Amino acid sequence: FKLAQRSLLGAWRETHKVYRQKLEEVTSLQTACSSSIQRQKKTLRDLKHSLQRCKPRASPEEFALIQEISSQIKERQNAFFDMEAYLPKRNGLYLNLVLGNVNVTLLSNQAKFAYKDEYEKFKLYLTIILLLGAVACRCFLHYRVTDEVFNFLLVWYYCTLTIRESILISNGSRYSAPCTTMKARNVLRENQAAKGDSAWH
Repeated sequence: FKLAQRSLLGAWRETHKVYRQKLEEVTSLQTACSSSIQRQKKTLRDLKHSLQRCKPRASPEEFALIQEISSQIKERQNAFFDMEAYLPKRNGLYLNLVLGNVNVTLLSNQAKFAYKDEYEKFKLYLTIILLLGAVACRCFLHYRVTDEVFNFLLVWYYCTLTIRESILISNGSRYSAPCTTMKARNVLRENQAAKGDSAWH
């Protein structure tokens, strides 16, 4: 039994060692790919600016050639954008302020879809809970403490939502975090107005 246990432990250690080696290789490849893409993008930007300067004095044949090269540059830039979706990148200002310089890039489509699905479920469940809480505070729980707890829950919910949306945007989704912030302000204002009305009655 002890021999089998030692053999199993040795196999686990070897597997973990291989895993760490592969992880280091992946990190090195990510760094090399990111650096190469940045150099290529800089070269394309310089080439694009040069073509823009040549356009005014170009002959019809040269103008057609410039247009063709510009189209190829745009295709290459789109290809680089697709490549960068699977590489670590710098966070935006909002995520840097909230999370710091933490890598939030999801490196597979499966992970991205799973995170987006989990986000949609979180938003649905919390929206239902908040609606029930708003009805309860409006109709049954006329206490200042419950109002403050409900406001805190609203603020926490929308702060969490903007962070999650920013992570989704960083991974290629098209959510708009500022829109969520505006919705949060509107909900808080409506809740404050409702509390003011109830105070008058």
